[in-house]
Amino acid sequence: MREKTFASTQEIGIRAAERRRSVRLRLQVPMFVRGTDAYGEDFIELAKTLDISAGGAHLTVPRAVRKLAMVTLTVPAPSISTSGLIPAAMEPIQARVVRQKEVGDVHMIGVQFMKPLDSL
Repeated sequence: MREKTFASTQEIGIRAAERRRSVRLRLQVPMFVRGTDAYGEDFIELAKTLDISAGGAHLTVPRAVRKLAMVTLTVPAPSISTSGLIPAAMEPIQARVVRQKEVGDVHMIGVQFMKPLDSL
């Protein structure tokens, strides 16, 4: 007879962390999200990340967005230099919505970047 073993929550956490391709940072970054909402309306809204990694992000947005929808994320950045040595802005990030959940009057979405940030 086989002996049943149970993994501790710490071991489970380690296994989950090992499955991740990139480290997830709890970092709130404002972003413009552009796409089509769950009702078919095109939109651009200011959102913020709750966490972010090279492969995706967890964001709060004011609109419902369908799972598998494509969105474009842009980090707003002031133009602080005109010398050309510092890029004026980051390229827009193309992403697919992989999770969506309504929490009160806010929608939380999980997105997967089409190209990991560390490859841009």
